Amino acid sequence: MGLATARYLAGKGYLVYAASRTPKKLEGLHENIIPLLIDMTDPVSIQKALIEIEQIDVLINNAGYGLVSTVEEVTEEQMKAQFDVNVFGVMRMCKAVIPKMRVQGSGVIINISSFLGKIGLPLLTFYNASKYAVEGITDSLRYELRAFGIRVHSVMPGFFDTNFARENLVTNSETFSKDSVYAPLVSTLAPTIVQQINSGNDATEVAKLIHGIIIDPKSPARQTAGDKARKFIPMRRELSDEDFERRLRAYYGLG
Repeated sequence: MGLATARYLAGKGYLVYAASRTPKKLEGLHENIIPLLIDMTDPVSIQKALIEIEQIDVLINNAGYGLVSTVEEVTEEQMKAQFDVNVFGVMRMCKAVIPKMRVQGSGVIINISSFLGKIGLPLLTFYNASKYAVEGITDSLRYELRAFGIRVHSVMPGFFDTNFARENLVTNSETFSKDSVYAPLVSTLAPTIVQQINSGNDATEVAKLIHGIIIDPKSPARQTAGDKARKFIPMRRELSDEDFERRLRAYYGLG
């Protein structure tokens, strides 16, 4: 989604600073795309990358990955790493960029959340929790930054055909062991989730939605993208917790 958005905005004439731990992979994509070396877990890395950039009009917080593990079997290191990237990384980037936007008296911050920031799924507890946190950050920042002319939004994608399932899912070896007490749950749910991601919507849909938020000051606080988000988010609003849980269990064959 980040790559699709960078390309789309560059094609629209925006100067895009594309942050990555491997910026060489982004070289030569477009004359308007400038790769930046940034490690979201390192505040010094962020400050070094941004110090020479005088004006930042839009910040898109897109970096993230998904930890697949049960709560019982997760390691302390895995828990902390999930939040270090998905939650603290968002706040570090905001902390670094907000002063520039505040002095300008304008800016747009778009946090890429997930429909799983409103809906729980087993095995994705830590990813869910990190995206719930991103939604809370977005809500609070909208109040905090409104007086300075800075808009804050979130995008809640469903499943998209990106490299997420192939490169951005980290699995807990104990959870995925055939001897795990959760093996029946893993064998039922994990292949379905991977298949749904790999056959999901085109990432350009998110890029176009982000562009719409940038150019429209009246954009809603949060918007959904993709079939799964459009299906489940309205359902979550309309049903009781118990009824929604029954629907979700039936949909994913969770018994």
